[in-house]
Amino acid sequence: MPTQKIVAPPANAAMFLVLTVNEGAEAQVADVLTGVSDLTKAVSFRVPTSNLLCVVGIGHDAWGRLFDAPLPKDLHPFKEFHGDVHSAPATPGDLLIHLRAGTQDVCFELAKQLMTRLRPYTQVQDEVHGFKFFEERDLLGFVDGTANPEGDEAQTAAVVGDQDPAYRGGSYVIVQKYLHEMSEWEALSTGEQERVIGRSKLEDIEMPDEQKPANSHVALNDLDDVDGHAREIMRDNMPFGEVGSQEFGTYFIGYAADPAITETMLENMFIGNPPGTYDRILDFSTAVTGGLFFAPPKSFLDDPTTVPAQGTSAGVDAADEDAAPAASADGSLGIGSLKKS
Repeated sequence: MPTQKIVAPPANAAMFLVLTVNEGAEAQVADVLTGVSDLTKAVSFRVPTSNLLCVVGIGHDAWGRLFDAPLPKDLHPFKEFHGDVHSAPATPGDLLIHLRAGTQDVCFELAKQLMTRLRPYTQVQDEVHGFKFFEERDLLGFVDGTANPEGDEAQTAAVVGDQDPAYRGGSYVIVQKYLHEMSEWEALSTGEQERVIGRSKLEDIEMPDEQKPANSHVALNDLDDVDGHAREIMRDNMPFGEVGSQEFGTYFIGYAADPAITETMLENMFIGNPPGTYDRILDFSTAVTGGLFFAPPKSFLDDPTTVPAQGTSAGVDAADEDAAPAASADGSLGIGSLKKS
């Protein structure tokens, strides 16, 4: 099944848009989504070396409003986590648009073209422009994404397989916008920063287990295997910032075949494992947004009728299999998985 491009090398530029769908505009939005692939191809064709990619994710509350197709089996509202000190909040979001490219101009152009079509029917809840920062580092100065799986392991970690055959090739996406307290972070010595992260800053080498603090970022995000299977996700985080407002941060985006893996990492970070040993990076980085989305296979995004509507075996009610479909008042046959408003 054709997939959206989930697994990809780190990009030099990215944009993240989180939108909510206006009540009554579901059919129009669903129609726009079927054209995202062609629109991406049109913009990319103008700059063939741009490596422009676009992934669209749908939130739990919007899925049933946009499509008649069954809900992906693990799609649910974003789980908030409230620890003794820090919290991971849930924020509004029906659609996620994740753009990646070698340069920001093509990301901007595709975002502009998409929003020309979506603006009458949606509200932008968050917009972040990300950029590559020196050797794949975040603004805290550490390399980000070192623990990502590679090759077949990356595909297995990020992309849905036989566990949900109707949506094979899709992926669950969790996003969070983190704001950094740079002055407090930069007041730490390099050695103390390394103990917060669990890696050396210059060389990007993970500390030995006997030296790594239990509340370090690496320790709490490195999950033990279950039944011999690694519990991993694909991160595509990007730094962002505005020097005028002094807003500096990291946009976390994690793709997973099973969102429970990402949620376990977040639970470890905010609650602690054991409880109380929360991730010390949170003393310097505050989560201000949170959302869970399902990025369906490209074939579904292009044509939602590829997945039969709920309660049918082949896109029509069993009782009507031998009957010719009747035309609706507007002359259409009314077949398919796009919701009618």
